[in-house]
Amino acid sequence: MELQDYRKALDGIDGELLRLFTERMEIAAKIGAYKKEHHLPVYDPAREREILLKIAEKSPEGMGDYAVALYSLIFEVSRASQNRLMGETSALTRQIESAVRDTPALFPQSAMVACQGVEGAYAQLACDKLFKLPNIFYFKNFEAVFSAVDSGLCQYGVVPVENSSAGSVNAVYDLMMKHNFRIVRSVRLKVDHNLLVKPGTKLADIREIYSHEQAISQCARFLQGLTGVKIIPCENTAVAAKMASASDGSVAALSSRACMKLYGLECLASSVQDRGNNSTRFICISKDLEIYPGANRTSLMMILPHTPGSLYKVLSRFYALGLNLNKLESRPLPERNFEFMFYFDLDTPVYSPGLLQLMGEMDTICEEFSYLGSYSEVI
Repeated sequence: MELQDYRKALDGIDGELLRLFTERMEIAAKIGAYKKEHHLPVYDPAREREILLKIAEKSPEGMGDYAVALYSLIFEVSRASQNRLMGETSALTRQIESAVRDTPALFPQSAMVACQGVEGAYAQLACDKLFKLPNIFYFKNFEAVFSAVDSGLCQYGVVPVENSSAGSVNAVYDLMMKHNFRIVRSVRLKVDHNLLVKPGTKLADIREIYSHEQAISQCARFLQGLTGVKIIPCENTAVAAKMASASDGSVAALSSRACMKLYGLECLASSVQDRGNNSTRFICISKDLEIYPGANRTSLMMILPHTPGSLYKVLSRFYALGLNLNKLESRPLPERNFEFMFYFDLDTPVYSPGLLQLMGEMDTICEEFSYLGSYSEVI
């Protein structure tokens, strides 16, 4: 047989599969109607396990895993269809719909905002992009920023979550597991690191360079070219600049040009980061659920059962509902061996029926679940 003959045979099989799949979905819809009438849950894990075991047993040698994967996806699609037809909404779905309806049309121009570091920190620059006239409160660490928002001391907080070259800010993801908050907006900030010193200082005079650990990792190649210099992490790039301004001239900082002007420093080397397109993404967090017009990104956090296929089931549900995933992050759970928290960013409008349906179904497919918010990103 020629290739076109094999393809013709597949076309015939696909036509039959589509007919049978449609017939199966129609029966599943009738089952959904029955469950709704008799107040039964859509998800029946015992029934699904029973079917998957039969599929695995009946499959030809070498085909069992493929068949189980296929039927697992069919179950996800079937459940999604049944939930939609039943038309039931969860408390979370109603909260999201209420926030979309009741949140003001414009993001606030001014607010009390918590940031980590001191004046000139990249978090402050991000804050200035988010708000026209922010009243900024500075805190020593990210934990204090979350606590300030959680306690109501500040209405908003701004923290970094990822850098284009150094990756995720793990300390922030770990704090996400400890605090109750909502993401209301995000902003991507172009980051340029510069070697800043007191006026008159030469490169040969430098004995110590301070900066945040993320900035240090982003400038690794430049720093490796220096000899006889100690690299010391500190709380923040702006704190580093402040230390350089108070030194005897032997201390330099990797920091922004804004800090150069703010602390009266000179730039010995500009844009020393490894990658020219270096940027950091910051999120703006709030204690209250606010969803401003144009929200096209949703963040979720969940703990999944430590069983084979648990993450696959979540991803297949995203696929079945037509939701695009653009970030997946995992962090180990403290005091729980080999168990993880998964963080997801979905690239989909909050007005999407598929997203609202997903919010009503998450409790059935994960152990613990947190909706972190729907928002737009400032670039």
